[in-house]
Amino acid sequence: MDDARKAQSPIKGRGAASYVDGRYAVTVAQGEDDGWGSVYEDLADAPGPQTRVTEERARSIVSRNDSPDVGHSASINPYRGCEHGCVYCFARPSHAYLDLSPGLDFETRLFAKTNAAELLQNELARPSYKCVPLALGINTDSYQPIERRYRVTRSVIEVLGACSHPFSVITKNAGVVRDLDLIAPLARRGLVSIAFSVTSLDNRLSARMEPRASAPHARLKAIRTLVDAGVPVGVMVAPVIPMINDREIEHILEACRDHGATSAGYVLLRLPHELKQVWREWLQLHYPDRADHVMSLIQQMRGGKDYDSTFGTRMRGEGPFAQLIAQRFRKAHARLGFSSMPELDTTQFVPPRKPSPQGELF
Repeated sequence: MDDARKAQSPIKGRGAASYVDGRYAVTVAQGEDDGWGSVYEDLADAPGPQTRVTEERARSIVSRNDSPDVGHSASINPYRGCEHGCVYCFARPSHAYLDLSPGLDFETRLFAKTNAAELLQNELARPSYKCVPLALGINTDSYQPIERRYRVTRSVIEVLGACSHPFSVITKNAGVVRDLDLIAPLARRGLVSIAFSVTSLDNRLSARMEPRASAPHARLKAIRTLVDAGVPVGVMVAPVIPMINDREIEHILEACRDHGATSAGYVLLRLPHELKQVWREWLQLHYPDRADHVMSLIQQMRGGKDYDSTFGTRMRGEGPFAQLIAQRFRKAHARLGFSSMPELDTTQFVPPRKPSPQGELF
């Protein structure tokens, strides 16, 4: 398939509409018809791109950061790439490091870190390891559809639970309730919190922006299931996009509060690197009548650019429109009685024993 062609229409079940070249690409594909109709004028007419999963043996599993804009210093990503296909996903450009497209490849060429539990066990057993809450699924969703088959996330939770290590999960997949048997007992000990990303309550909009994520009503139902089991649950209205879903901020917060969520936050749309192109293409295909207006408002909140990565403003933006969003969120947050997530307990952590080369003799 020709990576260089522009998409003329959306692809059913996918967020991106074309293959966007990564910034490190050393070659560019150019399709040439051989006379047998091998090149499609529009990618939407071609057979749908199938999901391909590569099992990989990762070299490390815990990622660390010192960003002042995120609420965690260590995270685990069981997968690379994400089949949810969220068109706005800030992690899409990470696929460029693999010489793959941040467009369709990001949601169809996936990697499962099948040795994640083993690596984590070794990491936690190191004498120098310092226990801090681990965040699961920050770069790509740890409960994306392929988790049903590979169960990498579940294996990671089993390791964390065995040594009473605190962790949090952020997801947009109701599949997290599958692991309630592991999560609920840990939550009762102050070791787990869950956050759901809810972008819209509109099924149609959700299907366009995040085609393989759980439907909005399924996420709300999962919030209630977790809360009823004693798990603290928060909501992230993320991302907030002007003239696309910003009108829903209050409605999302109200619905999630009604289903038991106790904390809430929001993040403005971020467009790093190749994501600018993926997003602009999606916008032209789905909302051509307002595409220019949406981008104008985004740029007003980003100092005249599509994106500004400056710490302190990259999550919230700046300018009058960003201030209006912040004010609306604050008022709804206070009116609905949201609080903050409970602090996770690091004092219960017991390092796992390193495997002995002689085995267990006694």
